[in-house]
Amino acid sequence: MSKIAIYPGTFDPITFGHIDIIKKSLKIVDKIIVATTDSSEKDYFFSIDERIEILKKSLFKDLRLNKHKIKIVSFDNLTVNLCKKYKASIIVRGLRAVSDFEYEFQLAGMNKKLDKNIETIFLMSDIENEIISSKFIKEIGKLKGNLKKFVTKSVIKAINEKMWWKRLYLSFFLFFFHLNYTHRRLKWF
Repeated sequence: MSKIAIYPGTFDPITFGHIDIIKKSLKIVDKIIVATTDSSEKDYFFSIDERIEILKKSLFKDLRLNKHKIKIVSFDNLTVNLCKKYKASIIVRGLRAVSDFEYEFQLAGMNKKLDKNIETIFLMSDIENEIISSKFIKEIGKLKGNLKKFVTKSVIKAINEKMWWKRLYLSFFLFFFHLNYTHRRLKWF
């Protein structure tokens, strides 16, 4: 019987830290389900469909990882329910620093209470990728910084495209705001 694991996360966007966790997981399990969520508690940079597309391009196009060992899905329920759906007995969680551990430890305990047959394993990315967070990636991207050391080419392209559209939208908004403001001022005379 093959060992299947679920690696849940927002992956907004996927980083080299996440990719380290996926690669290390595949040394332990036969198949990993990379599951991205769309909970309403977060304000996402990329939509769920965009994140799935970015995951696929990053893992299968940029890195040429084995499609038969990695499945990418979205989910909007409990991770333990996702485990049941895919017959996974392991949840993989990545740790960057000690500060992550308390939250992850509590989450693992809650998942164990929900389903005693599911184990959570914690993995750390390689040291050069431990500091990477999706939050910082988005900030660097917004400020037009170099992202090559942190994410794949597909992520860089997606961030640049998203920022281009946001800048275009902002330009139009400011243009029409200015036009409206100027028009109102002229009515006073």
